[in-house]
Amino acid sequence: MKKFLMIMAVLCIYATIPSQTIAQINAQEFFETDSILHCKLNMDIGKYIRSKTKPEYLPATFTCNIADSTITEEIRVEARGNMRRQICNMPPMKMNFHNTTSPTLYPLGSLKMVSPCFDNNTYDQLLLKEYLIYKMYNLITEKSFRVRLLNITYADSEEGKKPLALHAFFIEDGKALARRNDCNDLKDLTLHSESTDRDQMTLVALFEYMIGNTDWGVWKNHNAILIGSVKDSTARPFVIPYDFDYAGLVNAGYAVPTEGLDIENVQQRYYLGFERTPEELNIAISIFNAHKDSIYTLINNFDLLTKRNREEMIGYLGTFYKIISDKREVKTYFIDGARKQ
Repeated sequence: MKKFLMIMAVLCIYATIPSQTIAQINAQEFFETDSILHCKLNMDIGKYIRSKTKPEYLPATFTCNIADSTITEEIRVEARGNMRRQICNMPPMKMNFHNTTSPTLYPLGSLKMVSPCFDNNTYDQLLLKEYLIYKMYNLITEKSFRVRLLNITYADSEEGKKPLALHAFFIEDGKALARRNDCNDLKDLTLHSESTDRDQMTLVALFEYMIGNTDWGVWKNHNAILIGSVKDSTARPFVIPYDFDYAGLVNAGYAVPTEGLDIENVQQRYYLGFERTPEELNIAISIFNAHKDSIYTLINNFDLLTKRNREEMIGYLGTFYKIISDKREVKTYFIDGARKQ
């Protein structure tokens, strides 16, 4: 009888112990997977949309499933972006997980979340194209923002509103990207592009040309950040680009070329890089060529995009690869046509 009572006591103790939960998630591992994160965001959506004219942090409840655990924590959200914040029905968002109310998700820091501009299939496809551009650049260089695709349900805290389910994606925190590359985030530094790491800058300029994007600039950190080596304080900083919705490869209806350039639409490419030697260009071009098959495979295997959009992306990239395979074209676009000042 005593043995039976002892066993029952032990079982009662174990019954009071909660099931295994995650103490804190690993921010780096969070972005290393290609699996879609299923999550829910509960907030006052109407107040959030109205706040896009004057962004402020608003309270929200974020729920997601990670490693067989359901995590629900209180976070803060804020409307972000420049043009998209003005024109989109649901503007891009910054989610701040650095709160005492979100201890499990705390390591994620402050994440930018990109969602479709409007709730329809056309804008969902545009978002997925932009997501793929980040994944393409991850293949080219580790010095790039990682992204995580989401299936997110917006639940309005106001009664009587139907939940809204969309695709979206998180962009890795800049400080996390810097740490992953043994660097510091140089948030307050502004430099001329030619004062940054020359080889990395060549990759950035060629990649932006590849995707047909002119909505960027190193000076004033326009859709780009700088990170600097922790080990060598004398080394030139590295440029990391982001925000590719104005790229010709995405071809959003609201996208226009940067003012002052001699092109009529975003699908016309325009090289914004500075002059490089043929030898420097050849090194960078060899990197793009080495990853051509993996880039094409990435797109062709991405079933969330329609077959037509996948074919159009491959066709657009094909014109870039045709240019870099011709020495005369390389000289015309990237040497003779490069910026001089």
